[in-house]
Amino acid sequence: MLSLTSEYALRAIAELAREGSNGGATLARDLAERSDVPVHYLSKILTTLRRAGLLTATRGAKGGYLLARDPADIPLVEVVTLFDGDRVHPQCLFGKGRECTDDDPCDAHDAWKKVKQTYTTFLENQTIASISGLNSSSNHRERQNGRTAKNEDP
Repeated sequence: MLSLTSEYALRAIAELAREGSNGGATLARDLAERSDVPVHYLSKILTTLRRAGLLTATRGAKGGYLLARDPADIPLVEVVTLFDGDRVHPQCLFGKGRECTDDDPCDAHDAWKKVKQTYTTFLENQTIASISGLNSSSNHRERQNGRTAKNEDP
């Protein structure tokens, strides 16, 4: 149900969440390799994610990309909506834009409604942390604070 671009974005942002736990920014070329996304394609994705406020980018020797927020605070729907728009909420199975309602259902309405609800609930309830294997937001915050403390001058 996800577009290729959304899939790539989720792979990359999940990798950034894991990398952020190690305390440093990640270069786009390294991120592309680790997430198995073509680097030119990824650069456009990263620009979109940065403009949406999900990533920060820094230049220089220790530059690269970092998550702007705790991965536990970023639901998948927020990322997918950037790239898939209205496709996040699939329409009727039998036709573009067909108004399929409980009052005027198509033949697949009941079964498709369950699929749509499951898909939407998944995107709304799962976070970048949950797909990255990060156990809790507090662990991420502790790692972020540790990284910040290491980078500050005494």
